[in-house]
Amino acid sequence: MQIVEKAAAKINLSLDTPFSHPDGSQEWEMVMAAVDLADYVTITTIPKRTKIEVRTDTGFLPNDRRNLAFQAAHILQMRFNVMEGVKIEIEKHIPVAAGLGGGSSDAAAVLRGLNRIWKLGLSLAELAEIGLEIDADVPFCVYSQTAYVTGKGEKITPLPKMPAAWVVIAKPTISVSTPVILRQIDYERIGHVNTPALLAGAHQQDWQQVYPYMKNVLEPITSHHYPQILDLKARMLQSGACAAQMSGTGPTVFGICEKQSRAQRVLNSIKGFCKEVYIVRTLS
Repeated sequence: MQIVEKAAAKINLSLDTPFSHPDGSQEWEMVMAAVDLADYVTITTIPKRTKIEVRTDTGFLPNDRRNLAFQAAHILQMRFNVMEGVKIEIEKHIPVAAGLGGGSSDAAAVLRGLNRIWKLGLSLAELAEIGLEIDADVPFCVYSQTAYVTGKGEKITPLPKMPAAWVVIAKPTISVSTPVILRQIDYERIGHVNTPALLAGAHQQDWQQVYPYMKNVLEPITSHHYPQILDLKARMLQSGACAAQMSGTGPTVFGICEKQSRAQRVLNSIKGFCKEVYIVRTLS
């Protein structure tokens, strides 16, 4: 059997970490949204064999156990004792190592797809719990809708959808190591997000009240090493974006615009400064 799953990118409208756990992992407090920049994951099951194959149309990604989509198939296959092989073909559109959750979204697509093919009957919450074993962003990507994300990433509280808007996404030509950035968090000095104020605006669907409270507490850490992140953010705001900030651990910066003409102006202001630039819609 074969199905195709859409794997949408995520952006962090807010990202905060109140504390770290004894095992060194972070407690997260985030508001995340999905945008219409997506990979397409074709999942084919193969009877009478158990091999998992992953193919991508880019040479940048591993196709073995290091690949998150591979891990998703392997976990379901082992946990539910499914004696079928899986071929996963990923058509990449989300930039790699960008802070947009591309690998996590691919893994979430495999979880959703195999849940349907193998008729496992798992809820989104159960898939999200399994997804946390793969990566902290996988649970959100299982839902792929505007949500308040807490815990280690597994607690997903859906929020009212973002209004239809245009998002300019710009990825500088640098690669950021998430573990390296997370090791540099200083919990005594970190400036936290006013999450209650942001959530109040989101629940009221008053996004003019959301934009001022958007914040990513990792942005100062990553931008200390890569100042071009702040340059991109400043250019977006100067060109009329309602809000702009880094997504995840970076280096991607996004700007939210309520009109396409404004988004085009933002894009024009940065495309000479950054090669990988996209205009996409919010998933509403």
